[in-house]
Amino acid sequence: QVQLVESGGGLVQAGASLRLSCAASGGTFNRYNMAWFRQAPGKERKFVAFINWSDSMTTYADSVTGRFTISRDNAKNTVYLQMNSLTPEDTAVYFCAAKGAGVRSSAYDYWGQGTQVTVSS
Repeated sequence: QVQLVESGGGLVQAGASLRLSCAASGGTFNRYNMAWFRQAPGKERKFVAFINWSDSMTTYADSVTGRFTISRDNAKNTVYLQMNSLTPEDTAVYFCAAKGAGVRSSAYDYWGQGTQVTVSS
């Protein structure tokens, strides 16, 4: 059973940066596509970023392109989300997902518990 544990969330001011981490265990991390999603209060979970297992190709939601960067360290079984120029619209619970593809949350098999990111204006 794959376990994913996110960390790095917090309360920051607009314009600040945060780096989220997602540590994986119990599976073959270096063969899993990984993604980040986020869910704001009262809204559905939305795709943020994706990185594949074979060549670390990345894909981003339009709303974060140019500000967020997803990366992975297979030696540490960890995927990261570097978030720059944060705005209040980025406030959400951020979830790490594994073993899936694309932008639909239903396509992913494993999920972390989430980490809260709050951006004040």
